[in-house]
Formats: sequence, structure tokens, C-alpha cells
Amino acid sequence: MQKPAMPEITEKDLPQAQKALWLRALSAIQTQNLPYAISILQAILKDLPEFLDGRKVLRKVEIQNTGGAKKKGGLFGGGGFSAMKYSGGVKKDPAGTVVALEKELEKDPLNEGANDLLFECFMKMEMPDSAAFALETVRKGPPETPKLLHKLAQHYLSRDMPQQAGEVYSDILKIAPTDSEAVKGAKDCAARASMQKAKWDENSSMRDLMRDQAQFEEMEKAARTGLTRDQLEERRDKIVLKYNEDTNHLGTVKELAGVYEQLEDWANAHAFYSWAHTLSNGDVALQNKASQMNDRANEAHMRSLEEAAAQDPGNADLQAQLQERKAARLAEQVEEAKRRVEQNPTDPQLRYDLGNALYNTGDYTSAIPHLQQATRNPHIRTKVLLLLGRTFKAKHMFDLAIKQLSDALADLHAMDNTKKEVLYEKGVIHTEMGDLPSALECFKQIYEVDYGYRDVAQRVESSYAG
Repeated sequence: MQKPAMPEITEKDLPQAQKALWLRALSAIQTQNLPYAISILQAILKDLPEFLDGRKVLRKVEIQNTGGAKKKGGLFGGGGFSAMKYSGGVKKDPAGTVVALEKELEKDPLNEGANDLLFECFMKMEMPDSAAFALETVRKGPPETPKLLHKLAQHYLSRDMPQQAGEVYSDILKIAPTDSEAVKGAKDCAARASMQKAKWDENSSMRDLMRDQAQFEEMEKAARTGLTRDQLEERRDKIVLKYNEDTNHLGTVKELAGVYEQLEDWANAHAFYSWAHTLSNGDVALQNKASQMNDRANEAHMRSLEEAAAQDPGNADLQAQLQERKAARLAEQVEEAKRRVEQNPTDPQLRYDLGNALYNTGDYTSAIPHLQQATRNPHIRTKVLLLLGRTFKAKHMFDLAIKQLSDALADLHAMDNTKKEVLYEKGVIHTEMGDLPSALECFKQIYEVDYGYRDVAQRVESSYAG
């Protein structure tokens, strides 16, 4: 069974801190400060390996900085690169190996051996688009043999992308015109691509396709320009007119849902994403979008209730309504998370979401197996271990809680907010266990770099008193 893909992200999905670094990197590229840009981009990708657009920019800058391909030599590639050095890490720690391989590619971005291992790492991390990009990098260079191009073509075929696979086979025939596998592959892909297009044409008239493309380009333009609220409302009104002409046109419904999302009108965004899901005959991505909008609508309603309750603490009815809504919301989150896991039981992120929802309801025992399965995803492993530690702590299983947090710390190096949070939680548990020296050791590590973090200053300084 094919593993589910970890979704690659784009610039708009970047957290604020990484977005600031991204803009700094782009500025460095514009001023031709390429080594500085490379160092920033590598730092971003270390934290966010799924940022594929950033990796593409990094590779372009590296090629420009190094002048392109280097002379090949030896079994494992040129430039002193040894595939054997990294091959073990592909299975044991693919995310960490990606970081190490990127340092190699900084010196020789078109290195075939390094890019091949990068492909394997991304496949282990369930990131097929990033995996394809690794081999596309080899394709852009002057590959000595068609071996990796065949691998790329097969990768595209496994994802039902015959047109892309056919283009790769065409490139292989430029290198090896008598390659019988490539000759057959090119013909088969042409046939499959034609059939795919024919099926597409059966379901959509040319006029609809042109209109969809025009709308898509218009949406992309709007997203890039960053419209003001007034402009978004004007855009919404125009789309509503188109929607009234044909309430069943999927492209228009999706566009309208997207604008409502940008306007943070969560209720309408939910309604139109749900309608789009119905029109699409079950597009899972649209169903997930509808669920996200419903979550945000519920969260907005919860915030308004909390604000009203805070302003009128003596209103017993309002306080009871708030508590009832909180309990109902937690139950809804559990049911929604269970539904998603049932649809895709092998997705570690969905397992984490369900474990988190169960934890929030106080059902710690049910949360544990889902969180344990979620640790398989290296990208979310640290936050999963942190929550597992808290779950064991809630069950007063302090030794197991300490083990999860210690494992999380082993994966963390820089003293960022995540590491501080793990250290603090570990220190609190040591305190509850009566192991004050170990607790103080955790708090001191935070104290040394962030005096104002929570109450670590008070905890550390009080240990010196008397």
C-alpha cells in the first residue's frame, strides 16, 4: 500500500519567523550575496524540510554559485562525495540525512549520488514532490548514464503522471538513442497521457476548461498581490454574480470559498468548501478544507463566548453556556479526528491530531496508541514526544514521561522555543518526582539563554538562597 504524502508547503504557509528569514534570503540573492542566501535557505529547510519552493530556490542559487556541474569521478560521484557515508542514515534518520546531504550539495548541487540519496530520504519522509525534484536536479545537469532518469520516470508513472514520465524518457533517448526500455516507455506514456486527456475532455467542455484556467490565473494573481479587505469584498461581490449565473460550477464555488477564507468569514467559507466538495464528487482536499473552516468558525464562536463571559462573570447562564460549548467542542474535535483517521489510518499527522484531541478531553489512555503511531513521522516527532510526555505525566507515569522528553531532547540541538518547552516540562516532572537536582539542571539550561522564560529565574535563583 502506498504511503500518504506529507504535503509540501509554499511561501504563504511559512511561520512568521521563517517568512522573515525567507525575505532576507531573497534580498541577499538580489544583491548577489549568494553564500549568505544559501546559509539562510539551509536554516529554513532544516526546520521546514517540506518547503519545496525554498529548496528549488536554494538549488538554483547553489548552481549559480558553483558554476554548475563538476567533473565526475569514482563509483559514488564526484567531488569526494561518498554515498556509503550517508546510506545508513536514509533509513534511520532521513530528515537528519537530508540536512547533511544539503551541505554536500552546497559544494556540488548536481551531484548524482547525493541527489539520488536525497530522493530516497524524501520517499521515506513521504514527500514525493520533493523526491521528484531531487532527480529533476540530476536531469538538469549532464547525467553520465540514464539510470537515475529511468528512476525518475518510474516515480512519475507510480503517481499516474504519464506526460511527465514521457518527457523524461525523451531525455533518456537523447543520451542513449538505442535504449529499448526508454523507447517502449516513451510510446506507452504517450498512449497513457492521451487516454488521460481524453477522459478529462469527456468530463469538461473546452469552454469550461478555458474558464477554469482563466479563473485559476485570476485567483493566483489575487493571492500574489495581497488584496486589501475592501478589494477582497469587491472581488467577492463579482464572484457572487458569477455564482448566481451557475451555482454548480466547481471553479466558481472554489474561488468564492477561497475569498471567504481570506476574509475570515469562516461560516461562509465552510459552506462553500462543503458545496465544492459535493460538486467534486468527493475531493478529499476540499473535504479537509471544509473541516478546517468549520473548526475556525467554531473557534471564533468560542472566543466570542469567552469574551462575553469574561465581561459578565456574574451571569450564570452565560458561564454555563460557555462550559457546555467547550465540552461539546472537544467532543466534536475527537469525532472529526476519528473520521479523518478512518479515512487515512496510515497518516501520522492525523494520528497526532486524534491523540491531541483525546488528550484535551482527558482520555489519556486512548490518546497514547495514536501518539505512538504518530512518532513515525520525523517532521512532527518532537511535538508528538512532547505530548506523549505530558500524557504519561497526566497518568502519573513519570518515568515514561521523562523517557519521551529525553528522546525529544536528543533530536533538538538549537535552544529554540521547542527545546525550552521540552526542558521546562521535564524539569516540572522531575520536581514532582522529588528529583530536584535533575529539575534544576533542566531549568538552568533555559536560564542561561532566556532569563525571562516563564518562572525559570525564580526556580533557579531560589535554589541558591540559604
